[in-house]
Amino acid sequence: MYPFMKRITYWPQLFLGLAYNWGALAGWSAVAGSIDWTVALPLYAAGVSWTLVYDTVYGHQDKRDDIAAGVKSTSLLFGDHTKTVLSGFSAATISLMCLSGYMNGQGLPFFLTVAGAGSAHLLWQLKSVDINSPSVCWRIFKSNAWFGAIIFSAILADLAYDRITNTDDTEEQPSL
Repeated sequence: MYPFMKRITYWPQLFLGLAYNWGALAGWSAVAGSIDWTVALPLYAAGVSWTLVYDTVYGHQDKRDDIAAGVKSTSLLFGDHTKTVLSGFSAATISLMCLSGYMNGQGLPFFLTVAGAGSAHLLWQLKSVDINSPSVCWRIFKSNAWFGAIIFSAILADLAYDRITNTDDTEEQPSL
């Protein structure tokens, strides 16, 4: 679908995000047996927004080839305004991730890690990317593995904190 969309819209990255992040909805349903839209929908939207960030950066590597081939992308659409637009999508990614966490009852470690380390990493990407340097775009694109690791560590930290602080103080009484 993505290659086809490059021929008809400047937003193929949106369609890529919609397809890639479907796992947030399918995975939730598979694990829970139903879907809690108040959690899963913001999670899905956060993933779509993040995809717009990283794939727009990726697209700047081959924008000359895209122009020559007559295909479209958000990299071409945003042009010199890429950092400004991606700042908005980065803020949406963090906000939606935090909303999903809030709706799921995540705790302080989750929010501190996502809002702190996650925001810091996306800010670093936006400050560091040179949209006219394919090698820098590639390096920034690859660094999104670290953003994913930050989100994963937020979940693990929250789980560990919950397990440590929510011990059951009631001991079972032996039956007589």
